[in-house]
Amino acid sequence: MTDRPWNVELDAIEKLFDALTEVAFFVKDRDGRYVAVNNTLARRCGLRSKTDILGKTVMDVHPRPLAAAYEEQDRQVIQGGATIHKHLELHLYPNRRRGWCLTHKTPLRNEQGEIVGLVGTSQDLGLVDEQHPVYRQVARIAERIRENFHLQLNLNELAREEGLSLARVERLFQKVFHYSPRQLLLQSRLEGALALIEAHPGRSIADIARECGYTDHSAFSRQFKAMTGYTPSQFRNGSRPAPVAFSPVSCAVHAA
Repeated sequence: MTDRPWNVELDAIEKLFDALTEVAFFVKDRDGRYVAVNNTLARRCGLRSKTDILGKTVMDVHPRPLAAAYEEQDRQVIQGGATIHKHLELHLYPNRRRGWCLTHKTPLRNEQGEIVGLVGTSQDLGLVDEQHPVYRQVARIAERIRENFHLQLNLNELAREEGLSLARVERLFQKVFHYSPRQLLLQSRLEGALALIEAHPGRSIADIARECGYTDHSAFSRQFKAMTGYTPSQFRNGSRPAPVAFSPVSCAVHAA
């Protein structure tokens, strides 16, 4: 993997990121193969060396359920020109336990402006500490939101079931995840809608919105455009006026 399809010197960048133990760095080509990584990513994957990753895809080095989600992100970036910003997701730490990270991905373009791959980082948010039960409580709330976004979730009830107030949960979310619970719920619902729109081109947008937990179709359309830059119809039809900037933090949140 010495021949890179872009005129960027990556060796110096790799060395900089090798010094960061809590940030994984990676560059991939158009086929999703790793062409540059730092030591942190190798350790996260439980591998001895960076060279064990080069030339491989996420399906080769990550557990399949997680890899499928990563692969879909890569497709959005490389094929759709998306920029993914502050995406909260699960990954595996070196001890093979699940943890949380904030992922950033952006298209990598050549001198002609063509997308030839992607570059990204993934910031660790800390290991789950068995000695701190509040962290585990907040992590359980986050997982329930990700798994049940299609339901009419009541965040107050989720907090009470863990013996916490919603105000405390919100403070802990910001401290641990750099996210609010409502931002995570919004992100999860819109991700679900994106997947359904692409997988079921014949289904109505209103039906998809309801399946993803929205009771107000107009609110769904506003949030979808705020997050992606497109209306749901534009996304489906391919008449997209601008690249996606996939960041729930930058849009108004009405996810109750």
